[in-house]
Amino acid sequence: MSKKLLLSLSIAAALTGSSYALAKDQPNQAFIKKAIEGNLAEVAVGQLAQQKGASDGVKNFGRQLETDHSAANQKAMSVADTLNVTPPTEPDKQQKAVYQKLSKLSGAAFDREFIKDMVADHKKDVAEYEKESKRQNDPAASYAGETLPTLQNHLQTAQSLSAAKTQ
Repeated sequence: MSKKLLLSLSIAAALTGSSYALAKDQPNQAFIKKAIEGNLAEVAVGQLAQQKGASDGVKNFGRQLETDHSAANQKAMSVADTLNVTPPTEPDKQQKAVYQKLSKLSGAAFDREFIKDMVADHKKDVAEYEKESKRQNDPAASYAGETLPTLQNHLQTAQSLSAAKTQ
């Protein structure tokens, strides 16, 4: 009887340990899924900015978003593969709603909304990537750290465009 109890306790401990390992891995998996959705959204909105933007600044920023987030997404997809995560194939619901809203605008109205959305989005992204990049020995954290300077640059560009619009 005590051998059965000992065996049961050992199995329970092993199962608890493995479920702990799975729970521990979830934050980086959730982060990388969210990163891929974000990259897909930024590429799409960048393309939209090139088509519908009024100013050269907005059109150039759109081109930069498309280029940078396409490259970032290739890296993120590689990390997803490493983490055994099935990558999303489209932006999330909220990102799609932003795209839909922007797609109905053009010219100066597009520029205003696009810049406002890009400032807010990149502030949020920079904070999330900074937090993720602090994790140790984690492929998602490495990706976050490598991508963070690009996102900070995008935030600065969006803020510069915003300041130029209000002058």
